[in-house]
Amino acid sequence: MTILTLKYILLTLADVADLLARELKETYRSRCSRVQPIPYITDKLCSVDQVFTEVGIQYKFGRNDTWKTLHSYCDILTEAKGDSRIQIIEGEPGYGKSTLALQLAYDWCNDVLNSTLGRIDILVVLNLREIGGTNSIAKAILKSLLPEDISSINETDVEQLLQDRNLKTIILFDSYDEYPDQYSKDNFVAKILEEKILRHTHVVLITRPSCKPAGCAPHTGQIKLTGFDESAREKYVRKAVTKGDEQATQRLLQAFKSNPILRDICQAPLFTVIYAHAAHEEQVFQEISSVTEFFRYILKCFHSHALKKCESEREKDELKRYAVDHANLDKVAYESLAGENQQLIRKRNYLVKELGNGLHQACVDTGILIEEKVLNHKYALGDEPYSFQVRFFHKLLCEWFASHHLVKLVKDHPSHDPTVNMDPNDLQYLFRFACGLDPNAASKVIQLLKRKKNGDRFALLCALEQRGNGNNIGLDEVRDLMSVRVEIRSWDSRLLQRTTVQLLELASGNEVRSPLIPVDISHTVNTSPILTGPLRLLHARAKDHYVANN
Repeated sequence: MTILTLKYILLTLADVADLLARELKETYRSRCSRVQPIPYITDKLCSVDQVFTEVGIQYKFGRNDTWKTLHSYCDILTEAKGDSRIQIIEGEPGYGKSTLALQLAYDWCNDVLNSTLGRIDILVVLNLREIGGTNSIAKAILKSLLPEDISSINETDVEQLLQDRNLKTIILFDSYDEYPDQYSKDNFVAKILEEKILRHTHVVLITRPSCKPAGCAPHTGQIKLTGFDESAREKYVRKAVTKGDEQATQRLLQAFKSNPILRDICQAPLFTVIYAHAAHEEQVFQEISSVTEFFRYILKCFHSHALKKCESEREKDELKRYAVDHANLDKVAYESLAGENQQLIRKRNYLVKELGNGLHQACVDTGILIEEKVLNHKYALGDEPYSFQVRFFHKLLCEWFASHHLVKLVKDHPSHDPTVNMDPNDLQYLFRFACGLDPNAASKVIQLLKRKKNGDRFALLCALEQRGNGNNIGLDEVRDLMSVRVEIRSWDSRLLQRTTVQLLELASGNEVRSPLIPVDISHTVNTSPILTGPLRLLHARAKDHYVANN
């Protein structure tokens, strides 16, 4: 039997595997017990199982397969796996990808009844945004999951355990879309996905649809999160927000039901979470007519909560000033997204220098920025073993502040294209925010979008953001679109399909007069004939097709 040297103690391979499992479970239990549903409430942490609510899930095997519904997240590692060794879970921004990863870790370390993870010896859950510059998975595990000051396991131990075919091991990579090394050809994640190393290991990768890795094996299993429906939204409100208060529950549910724009926005679970908690705490159910208006409301709640915690008028005045004077943060956010390689994590020293102490601290106090302590594995004697890195609570907040700087650039340099490296499939909210923030800049942003592939319909949706400013800009364009052939094709991106359905819904809701509209709905294999009929009926048919095929 293989004997491993583990910091001066001789143990068998099985002993070290048990020790690794115990230390990983200790790490996961700590992380799963400190979930922060909304960023600005830092004093009400909870366990992931207290807030986790299942989202819609679909899966398929290979490009030519059709999407099938998965009835529970518990089946991701079994029914949705099939014969695949590698699975990719994709979800739009705010669709609960990282919460799902935490819930799977929770199930494993707490031996949850009926969980398929009960048969797994080792579960490795790595958040890839935390391990940039790390050149091996063993080092990544040590850096992110096994604190050096308390762990008895070394790099060689981890490497040998991962190579052991007798152990049932699953490696789950979260936040691939925020992985600093994803563009490096020789990063260890790419080697695993391309089956150059650890060919026997079950691997699950979580990412945005616009940021899937190239070079995966052809038999890779595909899974996508489709967000909250009304039933899931109600379950979350009852479970995590109102907790038995039926009157409060009905007030929140009515707010969602009475506002179709809010309902559409809150298909993203993150938006449901933030709006439900904020509205419940503030007792203000603001009418929402655009994504931009939604985020204005949310940021107002951020600052309102932070102001309540201020101990002096001076602190309140500082916070109020930074609520409107955040140009330096806007610039940093834009630069984080505008390069060929996005840079979503910054060193604290750099950020303090760019923002200034006051703005930096105000963003941390309101929950906009999150500081994280990380171990420096390569530090010399006398150096600090730990350093601090800073990130936005969510990438969507980065897009919100970046959009302010985009507006400034568009207005200051009208002949320049500041979106040249920006893909609307990846940064859709950045463009929508920019159009909603400033009507004058919106026309330029929309023109820039129309130059991009499939940008016309998306540009129209951006124009409709200006409803939050009391404008009707966009409805004329919708009328133009509705007067010609409308296509929803299976090979279109989900963003393009969703945009088309939303435009149909907006046309129907605004009573655009067009009694006979041709709609071409193409299926995966066969193309259906052109459908004609009243717009409301066609919208329903188109939406049913979109839901069924996405």
